[in-house]
Amino acid sequence: MHPSIDPFLSLIRLGVGHSLTAAVKDVDWTKMEVFAAQHGLSAVLIDGIEKLPENCRPPKELLLQWIGECLQSYEYRYDSYRRAIAELASFYNTHELKMMIIKGYACGLDWPKPEHRPYGDIDIWQFGEYKKGDSLLEKEKGIEIDNSHHHHTVFNWGEFSVENHYDFNNVHHHKSSAELEKIFKELGQDDTHYVEMMDASTGSATKVYIPSPNLHALFLIKHSMTDFAAFYVTLRQVLDWGFFVEKHGKEIDWGWLQSVLDKFHMKEFFNCINAICVEDLGFSSSIFPNVQFNPFLKEKVLSDILEPKFTREEPASMIPGLIFKIRRWEGNAWKHEMCYNESLWSGFWSGVWNHVSKPASI
Repeated sequence: MHPSIDPFLSLIRLGVGHSLTAAVKDVDWTKMEVFAAQHGLSAVLIDGIEKLPENCRPPKELLLQWIGECLQSYEYRYDSYRRAIAELASFYNTHELKMMIIKGYACGLDWPKPEHRPYGDIDIWQFGEYKKGDSLLEKEKGIEIDNSHHHHTVFNWGEFSVENHYDFNNVHHHKSSAELEKIFKELGQDDTHYVEMMDASTGSATKVYIPSPNLHALFLIKHSMTDFAAFYVTLRQVLDWGFFVEKHGKEIDWGWLQSVLDKFHMKEFFNCINAICVEDLGFSSSIFPNVQFNPFLKEKVLSDILEPKFTREEPASMIPGLIFKIRRWEGNAWKHEMCYNESLWSGFWSGVWNHVSKPASI
């Protein structure tokens, strides 16, 4: 791996409040900034730098520039993100519809500094009532609903794109996903977990539902595993898992979760992510169940997370784009074998049908 990886991991550990295992020295600050941006951890990197002695920090002018960019890209956006969620939930609640936040804000609630986690789209689940929610938006707000995607619709709410999920995972991409979706749907009916947020447009509190610990545990592992097998996962996603377990580990039914992971061939990935949280990010081993992991495989997974060979970005023209997809599919074969019961070819043909049935997903 790149020689800057070790100091980068050390600074991220520091940034999230964990102890160092080695001194941070001989740092290539330009490379640090690039790594942090790739993993959505620019704000966490700054948190780590601020805990270093003055003589170990980057030049003051550079650090001030980073802090300014952090305020704009992270903290100001976080405030806007929260306002948008509260306003959307309030709109639904006035029409007796419930809204659960999945990913994004639900993960950020567990971070020591939620405003230093990056936020993109707003992902919601309406307890199976997404058609009613979308219809209301069209009729009362004149909002256009995009139905061209698998497992969610898409619309714009203010400055944010919203994905309104009717499935928790893409049931078309692997045969096992349809069976797993039944478990998600059952868990997704639990409405006993929520937070109250202030809707600035009305000045009143509104209820925003969050996933139950069991639902969130299974969803985070499945979502990260899917991204890992198809493309890559970021260190931010690993931190999402670590902070979630740190806060909710005692509420998770670990025996049930591990039986589901065993059944759907996700246990090996789960074990590696837990090991990375402990060995490389400084989380306490006591918050995770007692599991075994393959050290060689764990290092291979970590290497792919830190320096992925393939990305989501593809050449724009058709032939180079097709060649890139084939190379990525072949190059990620080991990850597919690690994460799925189905053969690589079974996943390939399911993926082809996935694109044929929804051409916009190509």
